[in-house]
Amino acid sequence: MGLIPVPVLDGMPDVVRLRLQYHAEAVSGVWPNPWLPPHPVDGVPLRKLGDFDRERYEREQAPEYARRAERSFDAAVAFARRWRPHLVLHDPASLEGLLAARVQDVPAALCLWGPVGTHEREHMRIVPTDHSGAFARYGLGDFTLEMIDTVIDPCPAGLSPPTTARRLPVRYVPYNGCGPLPPWLTRPPNRPRLCVTWSTALSTMSGPRANALPELVRALDGLGHQVVVTATRQDAAALRGIPPTVRVLEQVPLRLLLPGCAAVAHHGGSGSTMTSVWAGTPQLALTFASEQAVAGERVAGTGAGVHIPGGYADPDALRAAMRRLTEEASFVQAAAALRADLLDRPSPARLVMTLEELAAA
Repeated sequence: MGLIPVPVLDGMPDVVRLRLQYHAEAVSGVWPNPWLPPHPVDGVPLRKLGDFDRERYEREQAPEYARRAERSFDAAVAFARRWRPHLVLHDPASLEGLLAARVQDVPAALCLWGPVGTHEREHMRIVPTDHSGAFARYGLGDFTLEMIDTVIDPCPAGLSPPTTARRLPVRYVPYNGCGPLPPWLTRPPNRPRLCVTWSTALSTMSGPRANALPELVRALDGLGHQVVVTATRQDAAALRGIPPTVRVLEQVPLRLLLPGCAAVAHHGGSGSTMTSVWAGTPQLALTFASEQAVAGERVAGTGAGVHIPGGYADPDALRAAMRRLTEEASFVQAAAALRADLLDRPSPARLVMTLEELAAA
């Protein structure tokens, strides 16, 4: 029996929030790519930073997003008052759950996605700001990160994301949707198999040049390995001149594909990163966004992968990284250690008992 969603939330779309963050990074000089980010509102690539008038945005559009956020917070609080939960679990990018819990005086826990924590450098934050002033309106004072006092952390110790909150450890269990597994994938390959998977939304948020899938596929050709690409129908259709060593599959669940692979290349998203950790697969993270670079850096720091900033990658660097991942035993050993640590964490079923204690406290 599944959970029943109640559509009460509104507010700023994530794509706008992230593009605003990326524009601010470009203004402050920490944007990680050699091109400008898209226009925060309409997504058109910028020719110069001044093409986005932030003062005009703050004057004409930000107030409407603030009103939408205010309605979203109020709707969450109203629902919590009617339903009267004993515990609230909420997403890192959404503060409505935390506010509802505080107003109802019940515990809340933030559910982390992966290696990016609550207390990151300002331009890498995934926890948003309360632009609508909802926490103050409900008598709680201005929102601060210290209001997050409990997090559910799915990461093995080597990837522990920074937070000041109490951690509730849990084992990451991958779910990448459903799809058929071709019979040939169930047989051991006669040469190392490489997996390439990519974001479905990265180019929308970081610009069209962030779709590095075609370049990545071409770079890995010629290594003598079998390359398997899992992609959306649209991305798969954009791949032209696919080499004979490359097979393209439409949205095969990553958790089914990775166990037979010697290495994986991805964009640094939390789902790809954590599924690769679960599978014990060495990783190449080719990143185009700051929060994804955090994941790539932290995996590389454990010795289980290589991180390359995507905007400055070239085919030789990509091939060299993949050779290292498949030929140097240290990467396999480090990936296996991360997997063992992950599997040693409490299962979601065991976490339920901890959450029941938290709710009853």
